[in-house]
Formats: sequence, structure tokens, C-alpha cells
Amino acid sequence: MMMSGVAVLLFVLALIAGVAVGFVLRKKFVEGNQADIEGQGRLIVENAIQEAEQIKKERLLQVKEEIYQSKKEAEEEIKESRKGLKDEQLRLDRKLDKVHDELNDLKKKESGLQAREQKINGREQAVVEREKELSSLIDQQRYELENISGITREQAKDRLMDSIESEARMDAAKRLSRIENEMKLEADRKGKNILALAIARYAGDYVADKTVSMVPLPSDEMKGRIIGREGRNIRAIEAATGIDIIIDDTPEAVILSGFNPIRREVARRSLIQLISDGRIHPARIEEVVAKVTDELDVEIKEVGEQATFDVNAHGMHVELVNLIGRLKYRTSYGQNILQHSLEVAFLCGVMAAELGLDVKKAKRAGLLHDIGKAVDHEVEGSHAMIGRDLVKKYGEADDIVYAVGAHHEDLPPKSVLDVLVQSADALSGARPGARKEMLQSYVKRLEDLENIANSFEGVDKSYAVQAGRDLRIIVDSQKVHDDEAMLLSRDIAKSIEEQLTYPGQIRVTVIRETRAVEYAK
Repeated sequence: MMMSGVAVLLFVLALIAGVAVGFVLRKKFVEGNQADIEGQGRLIVENAIQEAEQIKKERLLQVKEEIYQSKKEAEEEIKESRKGLKDEQLRLDRKLDKVHDELNDLKKKESGLQAREQKINGREQAVVEREKELSSLIDQQRYELENISGITREQAKDRLMDSIESEARMDAAKRLSRIENEMKLEADRKGKNILALAIARYAGDYVADKTVSMVPLPSDEMKGRIIGREGRNIRAIEAATGIDIIIDDTPEAVILSGFNPIRREVARRSLIQLISDGRIHPARIEEVVAKVTDELDVEIKEVGEQATFDVNAHGMHVELVNLIGRLKYRTSYGQNILQHSLEVAFLCGVMAAELGLDVKKAKRAGLLHDIGKAVDHEVEGSHAMIGRDLVKKYGEADDIVYAVGAHHEDLPPKSVLDVLVQSADALSGARPGARKEMLQSYVKRLEDLENIANSFEGVDKSYAVQAGRDLRIIVDSQKVHDDEAMLLSRDIAKSIEEQLTYPGQIRVTVIRETRAVEYAK
């Protein structure tokens, strides 16, 4: 047992001694390794310092090299800039020298101009002095000439102007007479043939309409029924038709008055139906007037279509066809406008055929020439310009539009078609029996024609013949020469155009004769 304890103690002591020896040996090993590690660390640090120094030196050398290159490049750029500046300075110096030279030249020229100006001023002064001397001499000579001749300067100028004017008028009249004589033979023959043929180939029937219409009554008792209780019937008729109904002492008749012929026709037909039916009261009046208005609209359209068919004017706008139909109830100086338009259309066609022109276009222009009269009581302006606007609005050709506007010379004629429409319109309105005028206005127009002719110097007598279509003037042969007679006829015709209003045209004929008288004894 004791041996066991000793053994254990010995084992423990041996174990402790082993541990102590191991600790001592480990301590010595650690201390030796630490010394080696420190030596290696110092070596690494020294190597790193040396490498850093080497890198620093290399980097400094590189930076110095870059700085050297940059400095070198900058110096080269500065050198080039200085060279460019030097060249620019030389160029500017040359320009400055040139400017100085030009300035010197300008100064020299200015000096020369001043010298020339002084010279010119001296000459102008001499000219002024000379003009004064010449003016004085002219005045002196004029005074001497006036004393010698016995007339003043103004009187001499007037005589000279009169002489020159007289010679110019004589020369103009001779030339005009020669030209007209050269053109007159062929032109007159051709024109007369065409007009005569056109008139001979067309003849029409004419009805003179008035601005009032008369409605016959079966008896005078019907007047009271037309008036109605307290005048309600007559007021209803006038309100529905826009026409005045005149009931006076005229036996078995009433008179319808109104400027609109279509409304007057509606009133006339309505009143005839009411009288025939016997039922006359406001409601019935409105019914009949509406019915008659519709019937008349249809009739107007049919009349327009028939007129366009008669002249072969196809493809015309429906509104123009209706306006042509309305012309049936429009008159001018007692002449029915629809019949007048048809006559003008046929005359235009005949003359166009003789001249080799477009017959259909001529007839179309003739039919439409007075279309403005269908609405001239509703629209302001001359019927020619109103008609021009209407046919233009509804798509007619430009030459037809212009011919309609120019048929009364509101526009100057530009084509043969314009002249044809003017001529046909004048022929239709001026032929005997075509139009009617009041006797007083007719006589007054004849007197005005003769008075205008008598107001001209050299006129001995004047006569208005052929219903005022021909003015014949007899002149004093001692005061008016042959060549002046032509100018006189033109002056009188122009004066008539400016002072009078008349349908158609008026021919002015100046007659000059020389009589030689001798007696046999």
C-alpha cells in the first residue's frame, strides 16, 4: 500500500517535473522564434522602404520628364503665337499704310473737287448774269414787237394757238375722212346686208302691257262683295297679293295697280276665280291666292323652259329658267321683255351665222341680256350689271357674262359677241312699233334734240325725223367746211349722249351744200 502511494507520488512528481521542463523548453523556443520574426520583419520593412524610395525616385523622374515636355510644347505654342501675331501686325501695318495712301488720294480729289466747284460756281454766276442780260433783251424786243404789231403777247399767243388748233383740226378731219372713206364701202355694205337679212328673217307678235290691270265684273253689285263687311275682303286681297285694288265709278270693273307685274297677275287671276266661284271671304281669299301663286310659278317655269327650247339654250340653271319666265310679265316702254329677249336672241343668231360665229352662244347671250329686269325692282343697280351678276352666279360662260353686262355700255365692248348683243338690242327696241312712250315725253325729247344741235356754231337748221331716231342738221357753208362737218357730227352726237336718255340709238347727219346761182336774161 505504501509502495503504491510512493509510486503515485513519484509519478506525480515526475509529471510535474516533465511539465516544468516542457514549459522551460517551450519558453526558450518561443523566445528564439520571436527573435527570428523580428529580424525578418525588420528586413521586410527595410526592403519596403528601399522599394518605396526607388518608386519615388522613378515617379519624380517621370513627373520631371512630363513637366519638361509640357514646358517645351508650351514654349513652341508661344513661339508660334508670337510668329502669327508678328505676321498679323505686319499685315495690319500694310493695311494702315494703304489706308493712309487712300486718305491722301481722297484729300487730293477733294481739293480738286473744291477747285472745280469754285469754277462751276463762277460759271453759274456768269450764266445768271447772261440770262439776266438775255431776259432784258427779250423784254426789250418783245416791247418793240408789240409796239410794231399793235397787239400784246397774250393776244399773239391766242392767235397762234387758234391757228395751230384750226390747222390740227383740219388735218385730223382730212385723215379721219380718208380713213373712214376707205373703210366705209366694205363695212357699210357688209353691215347693212347683215342687219337687213336679220330683220327680214325675224318677225314677232307683240302685246303692250301696262302697269295696271282691269278685271271685268258681272255687275256693279259684285263691288260690294269684293269690299266686304267693313272692307275686310278687299284688305285680305291686298294683304295676300301686295296689290292695290281700286274700286271707283268705272262701270262693271275694278282696277288692280302695282309695280310688280307677277303680283298683279296673281291678284287678277285670284279675283277672277273668286268672282266666278262666288265665295268671297278672307279664308277663301288666302286659299285661292296660294293656289294661283303655285299655278303661276309652274307656268313661269314652263314659259322659261319653252323660251330656252326655242333658242336652243340647253343646260341652263333652273333659277335662270325661272327668271326668264318672269320676264313674260315685265314690260319696258310698252314692249314685253320676254318677247324682246327672244327677238334679240334670234337677231344675234342670224347675225352670228352671217359672220361665221358661234350661233348657239350668240342666241344664249341675246336671251339672257335683259335677265336683270326680272329682279331690278328688288335689287339696286342697272339691269345690265344685275343681269351680269346673275348669269355669273349661275355658271354661264365668261364671254356671255361680259356681253350681258356690256349691252348698254356699262362695260366697254371687248369682243364681237358684245357688239352683236348691243346691235340686236338696239334693233329690237328701235324698230317702228316696238315701244310706246307718252306723247309729252316724246315731243320733249325731239325738242331737246333740235336744241342741242342748234347750240353749236355754224348750224343753220336742225330737224328730228324718224321718230327721233335721225337728227338732220343743215349748216352754213361759209362757216363750216367739208372736213369740219364730220367733226361737228361727232361733237353733236357726244353732246346728245351726255345730256339725253333714250332707247336705242340716234343717227346724226350733218348736211352742207354749196349753191351757185345765175340768171339767164
